[in-house]
Amino acid sequence: MRIPCPFCGERDAAEFLTIGSAPPPRPAADAPMAAWHDYVHLRDNPAGLHAELWQHIHGCRQWLRVMRDTRTHVVAGAEACRR
Repeated sequence: MRIPCPFCGERDAAEFLTIGSAPPPRPAADAPMAAWHDYVHLRDNPAGLHAELWQHIHGCRQWLRVMRDTRTHVVAGAEACRR
């Protein structure tokens, strides 16, 4: 898989680290156990185009928002996370 880094150009995915999607909001400390169960165990598993967070660890070290199709692993694009 190739990722188009906006700073370094197109690179192999082996140069990057992904943390996936942003986690859901954490429940309050006094939230019911069902809310904690959902927070820990339930995650979306989208089929299709999905935004993920990746860091170019063997390059510019910048964080990127990568649009990737989870069915085919085709990368539709990438943009810098900084504003």
